[in-house]
Amino acid sequence: MPVNSFDHYPMSWKPDKKALKRPFYQSLASLLEKDIINGFLAPRTKLPPQRELADFLDLNFTTITRAYKICEVKGLIYAITGSGTFVSPNAARSITISTDKTANLIELGFAASFEQTNTLVKDSIQKVVDKRYLEQLLNYNDPTGIPHQKTAALNWMESFGIHTDQEHLAIVSGAQNALAIAMAALFEPGNRIATDLYTYSNFIELAKTFHIQLVPILGDQYGMLPDELEKQCCQINIHGIFLMPSCNNPTTVMISDFRKQELAEVIRKHRLILIEDDIHAFLTAGMISDYKQPMFNLLPEQSVYICGTSKSICSGLRVAYMVYGDALREKILQAIFNINVKTSSFDAEVITELILSGKAHEIVSKKKQLAQSANDIYSDFFPLSKNVGHPLSFYRWLPIQGMIDSLQLEMDLKRQGVRVFHSDRFLSGQTTPDKYLRIALASTNSLDELKIGLNIVKQYLGY
Repeated sequence: MPVNSFDHYPMSWKPDKKALKRPFYQSLASLLEKDIINGFLAPRTKLPPQRELADFLDLNFTTITRAYKICEVKGLIYAITGSGTFVSPNAARSITISTDKTANLIELGFAASFEQTNTLVKDSIQKVVDKRYLEQLLNYNDPTGIPHQKTAALNWMESFGIHTDQEHLAIVSGAQNALAIAMAALFEPGNRIATDLYTYSNFIELAKTFHIQLVPILGDQYGMLPDELEKQCCQINIHGIFLMPSCNNPTTVMISDFRKQELAEVIRKHRLILIEDDIHAFLTAGMISDYKQPMFNLLPEQSVYICGTSKSICSGLRVAYMVYGDALREKILQAIFNINVKTSSFDAEVITELILSGKAHEIVSKKKQLAQSANDIYSDFFPLSKNVGHPLSFYRWLPIQGMIDSLQLEMDLKRQGVRVFHSDRFLSGQTTPDKYLRIALASTNSLDELKIGLNIVKQYLGY
């Protein structure tokens, strides 16, 4: 029998004892998941301590621990050492971000890539169609990329500081596909991956899909804090780390070269597997800054480097390059074959043609010009916002005041004709009192439309 009477005792969650069936830990986990998904437990609700819940249900403490662990792996709850266990901010909803053309909205939410530059791609598509070996691009051969396509990829990535060979390179169907391949190949359900506190929302959803637990690590204007990563690695078993070094999505923070060195020491010491999503490397290459090399060069045998072309060249051609060391090669290749069978050789050939003809560099130059104009416009509307991070970022991280509910804020602005996303969508675990909007700058039909959308946001926020 319970030691204490709970008839009038306040508890944030009192599951129905009569609904429990053997095995109790699975049944209890199902009840907790159901109450979270159905909205009976609000985001950030602090759950009862495990011993207290065990006493209430007259169950073994280990049973509660196992039930909480199941829900933690699913991303439904998270624990803070010394503080307790809480319902995750996005446990009851999908936070996958995709384009939405169903409503007549000014798009400041989905981070596109200045799609007006796609007109520069048309001629290269026609050249590929006219090639004498077109039919060879339509079969199952060369599942990780045709040799000359890999050669073009190697040349493209050399400007970002990546030096490898064709044996350690695969062409896959976009950066999101590359992330899924890396997670399927190198991690198991229940594994933990360290991330920035605010990170790519679609990566958060991938972690839920693969039942991988994300461990949020605090950072500053130079990137993730090595001491914080070290502390977490010493407290719990962390298997990997996910970083976007050139321009973190959503915060726009660039990891400085000295911070990369510091992080690499911790990653090496604890034998973490690094997933380095460098999709914005093209914005940084050639800049006068302290960006000198990708982290892959510091940890080649512990890293998967991902270089997508959707932001730099063309979003509709789903092509990305994966680079990996010998230690990870076989697992990555097996996952590619299992998930993709192969990547479209036609799409990869168009990207190859764009690179070899010089058109890709022309597109990048045009995108940088548009990004500079868009960021200048943003600064005109929000001159006082703390503007750290990449100066040419395709989105901005706008601090906001007040405690407006994130869903309410997004709905309010949607009613006013603007689609935008609150920072809660990007939380990898624990909550924070700081609130932001991620403002996409590269998704409107024109810069004039961007001005209209930013003005609506400014008026709503009272800036």
